[in-house]
Amino acid sequence: MSLSARPLRLATTASGFDAALAARLHWSADTDAGIEQAVADILADVRKRGDAAVLEYTNRFDMKAGGMAELELRPAELKAAFGSLPARQRAALESAASRVRSYHEAQKKASGESWSYRDADGTLLGQKVTPVDRVGIYVPGGKAAYPSSVLMNAIPAQVAGVGEIIMVVPTPRGEKNPLVLAAAYVAGVTRVFTIGGAQAVAALAYGTETVPRVDKITGPGNAYVASAKRRVFGQVGIDMIAGPSEILVLADGSTPADWVAMDLFSQAEHDELAQSILLCPDAKYIEEVQAAIDRLLPEMPRAGIIAKSLNGRGALIHTRNMEEACEISNRIAPEHLEIASSDPHRWEPLLRHAGAIFLGAYTSESLGDYCAGPNHVLPTSTTARFSSPLGVYDFQKRSSIIEVSEAGAQTLGAIAAELAYGEGLQAHARAAEFRLKR
Repeated sequence: MSLSARPLRLATTASGFDAALAARLHWSADTDAGIEQAVADILADVRKRGDAAVLEYTNRFDMKAGGMAELELRPAELKAAFGSLPARQRAALESAASRVRSYHEAQKKASGESWSYRDADGTLLGQKVTPVDRVGIYVPGGKAAYPSSVLMNAIPAQVAGVGEIIMVVPTPRGEKNPLVLAAAYVAGVTRVFTIGGAQAVAALAYGTETVPRVDKITGPGNAYVASAKRRVFGQVGIDMIAGPSEILVLADGSTPADWVAMDLFSQAEHDELAQSILLCPDAKYIEEVQAAIDRLLPEMPRAGIIAKSLNGRGALIHTRNMEEACEISNRIAPEHLEIASSDPHRWEPLLRHAGAIFLGAYTSESLGDYCAGPNHVLPTSTTARFSSPLGVYDFQKRSSIIEVSEAGAQTLGAIAAELAYGEGLQAHARAAEFRLKR
């Protein structure tokens, strides 16, 4: 039986549009109670038994290993993996890493430097920016291998000045992907452990005899990994709890329909819960995109996943105009937002909420995933309303700097004492008053 993909067709002029759109956008981040309990048990066990528990769960879920020493990859193995790649693959990996590093170095210069100033009485005020000491990056390694995730998580940490980058990657059946290991070599990862799942998150968060405790954990994973990251937050920092991948295409009809159809496929092929949406004021163009979907789908190796994604969560939405399309896009706040327009800079100022914005027909979302430079770890599930892409700033923290001069203490002390007495905190007030000249 041939596969077909028929994204939901909506029109903003139809009654009930808002409710239909809300229903199509709905995705619950709630996890299965069984997953939550299993994760809680694994975290508690790793915290109590350390290496022994990590080894036991690795043997149960991923691969057989005689000891923890077998689960740590040496730097020479990463270098060897890089050397084993075909020349074109090595060049592509190095080029992508260079662009990602250049982008994040520019990001650091723009917003990641310490600063200070002195006011009129000589008081020094400022901010000190310092890197996190040690971070852990989780790289998926089950159904697929993602060297791009290594670059996007490790390079901004390295640019930020993080001292140690600890990578964990599951290797089911002991299969090590050379491209993933080569990416770790190129990105400057410090240590690599072939462990995954909730036990890897626990090992990073609490530390074991072999795996060092980190200060922050970043990187995507399955429901068990997401649940574990949520539970260890507070013990360590985390980047975000990511939902299914998303793409929204704003199209004015000027981009070839085949290009847009393939861009919708590019997210739909991730998994059945991924979401691909087209907003367009041209009804004829929407029909052309649907025809392109019908024609191109049979060629895709992951056609089954694409079809389920588009049928279950996809949408082709006819809008009154591009202005309305931009307004709806802001409501959706997508992870990836493409402006497939002959004049993308006309519409970009109207767009407030998106993880990443891709301008123009030639800017496919996939370029951002791999090698354009900006980070591909992006907020999902409407969280772009208040969240940002992973960046150098996620691997730095800021300390306020205050040095009050003797003259400044006379002015500030009187103010602070007055407010402290008002709050009933006499010690606060007296501490300020002790420094006043009598």
